[in-house]
Amino acid sequence: MTQATSFRMERDDEGGVVTLTLDRPDRLNALTFQVYDELRHTFHALSDDASARVVVLTGSGKGFCSGGDVEDIIGALFDRDFRSLLEFTRMTCDLVKAIRTCRKPVLAALNGTVAGAGAVIATACDLRIAAENARIAYLFTRVGLSGADMGAAWMLPRIVGLAKATELLMTGDFITAAEAHRIGLYNRVVPEGESLAAASELAAKLSKGPSFALEITKDALNREAHMDLTGALEAEAQIQAALMLHPDFKESYDAFVQKREPEFL
Repeated sequence: MTQATSFRMERDDEGGVVTLTLDRPDRLNALTFQVYDELRHTFHALSDDASARVVVLTGSGKGFCSGGDVEDIIGALFDRDFRSLLEFTRMTCDLVKAIRTCRKPVLAALNGTVAGAGAVIATACDLRIAAENARIAYLFTRVGLSGADMGAAWMLPRIVGLAKATELLMTGDFITAAEAHRIGLYNRVVPEGESLAAASELAAKLSKGPSFALEITKDALNREAHMDLTGALEAEAQIQAALMLHPDFKESYDAFVQKREPEFL
């Protein structure tokens, strides 16, 4: 996999945890065209990387991500025609698709401000571990754009419900980490400065789990959003029967009988 240059990537080769760190702290890790492009290609590559079991996405400095860079992206967009603008917006959506379809659990460690496209990227992750100062806002309507950006109108109602998602996407207002946790947007809130450590601890736990079962669980959560109950039940029956043939199922039984920790594939 080609090494990205617009953010940092660190590997825990023993545990299989890959940590991606947005690294423009002087700009609150604002996104550039290069960051978008390299992030999406990295997530596509990690999905097929057998040595990667869990991915953690975080930011350096005082913020997670403040969205698109005003100078490097926003200003540059005014010189583009529709086709060129559509090329850009499709690229941003491809990043979200790459995160959602990545076959590995993706955890967001939110260490500070989470805004605009940064908020949507965090929303696309499977779990969000936030510091107490990690306020979040979907700012798009504040700059005259639709609140439905990068899949926000699809993902957010499924996490917090339609009414709250409507409020967040229409007003563009910031909410506190405590409020985000109350409505279910954040999975955990930890003291300031501890989000990466907490996310890394959870990632290490998941990395020791049955990776194929976690992959199938994530896939089911994506697919069943489109199914009725009958279709979902049949899909889960077939999935579970198939996983009962996987070596990890037998390993969990053997470990229980032998009173030891399982060693999953």
